[in-house]
Amino acid sequence: MHKKTWFFGILTFGISLFGFAQQQTDSLQIEQLDEVVITDSKFKLKKENSGKVITKISQEDLKKLQGKSIAEILNTTAGIEINGTRSNAAQSLSYFVRGGRNRQVLILIDGVPVTDPSQIANDYDLRLLNADQVERIEVLKGASSTLYGTGAATAVINIKLKEASKDAVALNVKSTFGTNQSQNDTHYAVENIRNSVAINGSLGKMTYLASFGQQFTDGLSAIEEGTDEDAFNAYNGYLKLGYQFSEQFKFHTSVGFDKFKADFDDSFAFVDADNRSIAEQYRIGLSPEYSYKNGSITLNAIYNNVERDIQSAFPTQFKAESFVGDIFNRYNFSDKFYTVLGINAQENTIETFAIPFGATALEQSINPDDATFTIIDPYANVVYVSDFGLNVNAGIRLNNHSEYGNHVVYSLNPSFKTDVSFGYIKGLASYSTAFIAPSLYQLFEPAYGNLELEPEENATIEVGAEVVVKDKATFSLVYFNRKEENFVDFVDLGNFVFQYNNIDEDFTASGFEFVANVSVSEKLKVLLNGTYTKVDDDLNLRIPEVKVNATLNYQFCEKTFASLNYQYNDERNDVFYNNTTFMNEEVTLDSFGLLDLYISRKVAQNKMTIFANVTNILNEDYQELFGYSSLGRNINIGFSLNL
Repeated sequence: MHKKTWFFGILTFGISLFGFAQQQTDSLQIEQLDEVVITDSKFKLKKENSGKVITKISQEDLKKLQGKSIAEILNTTAGIEINGTRSNAAQSLSYFVRGGRNRQVLILIDGVPVTDPSQIANDYDLRLLNADQVERIEVLKGASSTLYGTGAATAVINIKLKEASKDAVALNVKSTFGTNQSQNDTHYAVENIRNSVAINGSLGKMTYLASFGQQFTDGLSAIEEGTDEDAFNAYNGYLKLGYQFSEQFKFHTSVGFDKFKADFDDSFAFVDADNRSIAEQYRIGLSPEYSYKNGSITLNAIYNNVERDIQSAFPTQFKAESFVGDIFNRYNFSDKFYTVLGINAQENTIETFAIPFGATALEQSINPDDATFTIIDPYANVVYVSDFGLNVNAGIRLNNHSEYGNHVVYSLNPSFKTDVSFGYIKGLASYSTAFIAPSLYQLFEPAYGNLELEPEENATIEVGAEVVVKDKATFSLVYFNRKEENFVDFVDLGNFVFQYNNIDEDFTASGFEFVANVSVSEKLKVLLNGTYTKVDDDLNLRIPEVKVNATLNYQFCEKTFASLNYQYNDERNDVFYNNTTFMNEEVTLDSFGLLDLYISRKVAQNKMTIFANVTNILNEDYQELFGYSSLGRNINIGFSLNL
């Protein structure tokens, strides 16, 4: 079957459902409160009725973090460690959540899973996205494969891109200029420049949004002992169009491109090298939605094309495509019983080129006609919200994978909320399973691939409590225990033969996540989160046992805001290749604490915001990655103009 046949078949089927849906008015009368969450149910539900502790990063929060990347913003979230955010801007990112790795964290853009078949772990590279294009972010931790499929084992990060303004024309321009230096540098030159512009609006029933972003960062070597500067240069473009055909039917389509060039050094010998990684991504998405009495039918579809070119002593090229189609019906029974029935379908394809031993030119190493798989998953999820405080969220999913067959995952998430005089107290528990499909590289790479691989399996238990003091404070404490089976590892089979294999041994990660958000006064807010993570030795790589984030937000007046943030990272284990002994060696990296300051001021009748931030104020000397540069004290100044 042609690779696009099934995709457009799902698309046609989805659009036909809109035509057969009942011709009635929308009656999804879910109460619109400030605190609603979507990611754990695909419904807009009150946060107090959710059985999960979900981190929300609102547009107001993002405005207080201007000048930072998405990865840097997420790195202050409880339970999340994104390694690489404190290094050279070109550094690859590693996601560590609850003892997991990149392949166990699923990224959503506008609710649609995005993966990158050109990556060994099939994970999505957050360096491809521009933070200025983001409206809000929800972080759902724990196994969530019942709603989102493969990869949703330790966390789902749902990134909602900006919507069009209700005005006919709205313009936003943002620029940031700053330094990019290590602890030993004192020249404070402007070597970090970020710019973005967006125009959007509503013209009758049509909405539009077009944005463009650019980043150029230089001045810092990738390796700690390097003398050559390694630059990072990124471009992002995004266009979104919408049309409201009627009260019942609306349609959105979007096109995006993202490109970066990242210089890097020789990580084996830890010496300067003229290496470069070039990545290009093109996205086309569409999302029609038809609303009928008590429900709606939504189709989210996206095509993603990624090309990567690694220019080094071992040049490699990757070309990958992914199609994702997710159609689901939401139905609301009297605001007490919510159901989601859906089908998710996707296809991934990869092609690679490398120089074989003894050759001098690139040759195809992975054939896209062979290196492809399809997934078709029916799923169901139900949410029950009672009048007496009991809430239940449960789901099931049947994964049908073209390479390893069928796999069932399920989840059960009860919670109980009690209203008290000062707010409410909520207890929660969950048991959920997840799976991680082997990547195309792990399956089909001719030297290391293994077509006999089985999916990794995860089972997570959560128990916790949340206390809300109305308009004053929120406290939450969650214990998690995650068991991992069929771990896919790069195994030494002897005689210099390596292959990806499932490991028979099971692994366990457990810990606690604590969050406290307190409004001390109308002007002063204190935000605190801490994470304790205990993992088996085989998983313990670059994961701090204790991580703490503390933030003081102070609103001096209507126009002036300041924020002071402190982050503590415990000792971490790292591994490096010793080119003298030709062996991997373990090393312990010291703990460190970083203090950052942000301040902003509204001017020009509140149409412009001028902001500045100082990171690592005390110029802490630390290592984020062994042998690589880490950021010292840096200053950024910028402005955001809205017209």
